[in-house]
Amino acid sequence: MDCPIARSLDRVGEWWSILILRDALGGMTRFEEFQKSLAIAPNMLTRRLTALVEAGMLEKRRYSTRPPRDEYVLTERGRDFRPVLLSLLAFGNRHFAPEGASVAVVDAKTGVPAEPLLIDRLTGRPLASPDYDLAAGPAATEATKARLAARSARLLGSDI
Repeated sequence: MDCPIARSLDRVGEWWSILILRDALGGMTRFEEFQKSLAIAPNMLTRRLTALVEAGMLEKRRYSTRPPRDEYVLTERGRDFRPVLLSLLAFGNRHFAPEGASVAVVDAKTGVPAEPLLIDRLTGRPLASPDYDLAAGPAATEATKARLAARSARLLGSDI
């Protein structure tokens, strides 16, 4: 599919993969650390780590030759996933945590809770409807152009 959401989900949409990236963004690099944090079967963890390396989210680096041991280090692509995780965290806290947040985003210096917000880097304005919409990019197929045109016609003036 030419949809960037579908392509992203193809690489990181499996929930174990997202949790591995969460832990990697928290500083974990070693197989044993991921396994202990996630309580995941070793064969499943191996498959997920391999897939994340193949997707370019993690890089496998040898840290010991005897015995052979590797660590998994975030790539630039993997580090770029951080805002996605913070958005998922905020969404989960808002909609699926009736007992309250178990993890919160806070200012590192003051401890004051923060509320993640997606903004336009150029203007600093929130990416909210009706000021911003989706449009076909230069690589869009005719099907994508038609879907976006139909979407715009349906949603004219409503929030996304």
